[in-house]
Amino acid sequence: MADTDLLWNQRADPPKPARLALTVDRIAEAALALADAEGIESVSMQQAAARLDVTKMALYRHVANKAQLLGVMTELAIGPAPDLAGVRGGWRGRLVEWCRLMRETWQRHPWLPTATVGDRPTGPREVAWTESAVAALEGTGLTGGERMDAVFLLSGHLRNTHSQASGGTQPWLADRSLRPLVAGHPELFPALVKAASEVDPGVDGDEFDHGWQFGLDRILDGLAAVIKKR
Repeated sequence: MADTDLLWNQRADPPKPARLALTVDRIAEAALALADAEGIESVSMQQAAARLDVTKMALYRHVANKAQLLGVMTELAIGPAPDLAGVRGGWRGRLVEWCRLMRETWQRHPWLPTATVGDRPTGPREVAWTESAVAALEGTGLTGGERMDAVFLLSGHLRNTHSQASGGTQPWLADRSLRPLVAGHPELFPALVKAASEVDPGVDGDEFDHGWQFGLDRILDGLAAVIKKR
């Protein structure tokens, strides 16, 4: 065969690999990967379709709109609720473990707190996480309303400290370049400068903890005080 024969002779095109069937799970996985890589703001029907190499109209046969898309990807990211039955330490140990697992989930998917607010479709996995925490308080003497309020309070603490760790309500704590500016103006911020000077990371823990452990302990201490009275 001459050197040019391979270039000029007609050859059959290689067969295209079979395309995987489009499913809700595949769509959710694509949207989840997009949110993890680029943030929740980047998620759209068009971008999810592009990741799957299909048309946007193909997605609409499985997911009706962006709200549903956010719902299915949120369910996938949250994952199954934890079984706390075998956790030691009574109700407090179970809630500490629940908070730890929820916090780890949010750290893996930092967009989750933003995606889980407002009027939106809510799936069974998300509700099951609340069920798991409320169930941890059964037998404590707290009323049903108090058990749900306690979980609401813990969820708010999770959300608030996550926001701060992302440079939210207290950016000067997370921004190392801002901290010396605050410290350089004690006449404007005397209480902050004094408090910061007294922080000992070896005693007070991670200085960028943003009150996570302190707040969690105080919430649980408060619940313990109420439970003790019952």
